[in-house]
Amino acid sequence: MEDFAIIPKPVSIRYTDGFFVSNELPSLNKKQAAMVSEEAYKLTISKEEITLEAPSPAGIFNGEQTFRQLTLSHYKDNILKLPCAEITDYPRFSWRGFLLDCSRYFYSVAFIKKLIDMLSLHHINRFHWHLTDDQGWRLPVKEYPLLTEIGSRRQDHRLPPELAWSGGFYSEEEIREVVNYASVHYIEVIPEVDLPGHTSALLASYPELGCLGGPYNVEDRFGIFEDVLCAGNDRIFDLIEKVFDTLAALFPSKWVHIGGDEVLYNRWKDCPKCRKKLTQLGLEKPAQLQSWITHKLVNMLAERGKTAIGWDEILEDSSLFKLPKETIIMSWRGKDGGLRASKQGHNVIMTPNTEGCYLDYKHTEAPEEIGRSHGVSTVFQGYSMNPITPQMTEEEASRILGGQCNLWSEVIYAGKIAEYMIFPRVCAIAEAVWTPAENKDFDDFSRRLKVHQKRLDNLEINYYRGPLR
Repeated sequence: MEDFAIIPKPVSIRYTDGFFVSNELPSLNKKQAAMVSEEAYKLTISKEEITLEAPSPAGIFNGEQTFRQLTLSHYKDNILKLPCAEITDYPRFSWRGFLLDCSRYFYSVAFIKKLIDMLSLHHINRFHWHLTDDQGWRLPVKEYPLLTEIGSRRQDHRLPPELAWSGGFYSEEEIREVVNYASVHYIEVIPEVDLPGHTSALLASYPELGCLGGPYNVEDRFGIFEDVLCAGNDRIFDLIEKVFDTLAALFPSKWVHIGGDEVLYNRWKDCPKCRKKLTQLGLEKPAQLQSWITHKLVNMLAERGKTAIGWDEILEDSSLFKLPKETIIMSWRGKDGGLRASKQGHNVIMTPNTEGCYLDYKHTEAPEEIGRSHGVSTVFQGYSMNPITPQMTEEEASRILGGQCNLWSEVIYAGKIAEYMIFPRVCAIAEAVWTPAENKDFDDFSRRLKVHQKRLDNLEINYYRGPLR
């Protein structure tokens, strides 16, 4: 018969620093082991005591979250009956991320904190906060107040005319509240301000920064739009300077995401200022202006002690303005961008929309399912995602920081809908970037997920309950 520890009863929980060293972590190369060893832990449950050992507070916290999962499964009739066990655990990757798009839909601070609590339960340690896009600007910038006075609100055609304006922005106090709450949960908050495209909300606030001079609207549609920041107007960098100052003041993270995806060049091709800038820089085509802008943004952040992250498009047309090696590439259009970036010496975060990482896609093709029609992201796809590809050399693989899943909120109009889209797919992706590849077993995960769903029930989380493949 299996031994159990009955709680509550006199129990000693002992925290011991210095349990792990990097060479004690099998299945990882030396560089990866050094990056994740502080997050390792050992949890021992015996009839006499519970012991949690780890080399750092982060490791202790991870062990506590595993213990929390066990308590959610084994608490019944006011008695906690835990199986005696010894768990030695450590992550495969140092970057285990989740993106929440708060531009297309403005989520409350209360919901974000609830989500952070749930992410920490799954050992997610990066919260990528998408704060600006065509449909809303959520970051307060004192020197440019119209960004939030105008750029934070848009028309919502689902509502009657008298209620048709929706949106909002986060105050400095609310941002600090989120950052501090995440820090307590050992989650680092990485802000994203998307530049130079996806800037309709910015241009609606300051139309003189666009090629046509306006008027522009905060978009109430979804898609990719022609109007972007005017590459020939150096005043755009005055605004970006103040935006970066604000980010540096509010977010202690060493990383800032600058976007850089889906930039259309039609306006730059026809704009006299942009054509003049092309001539001044000795460039041949408008697409190269994005590389020039990105290079400036990366250096502006470096002056503030920050490292830039960008979507994989920022690698394109960059032969004249090479990105510093420190720039991190987030590969979303499959894994090819990440593979190319790792070959060029960049660190990489894999978040391929082709492998279950886009949580705004439908769970299944059923017409009743909510989600965007771009594709299907199944639990199986997310669990099977491997940030390291067979084509990589060992050196290239060592530059893969980890993986991430993203919830874009074009059609996700409420927190409970967001929960349905996130869970249990985030459970699968969290395990995919935590567990050594050789230990992954989807059938085993599926069995354990049935137990885990009861934990989600206890925490009143809404989640998808259909087929996993």
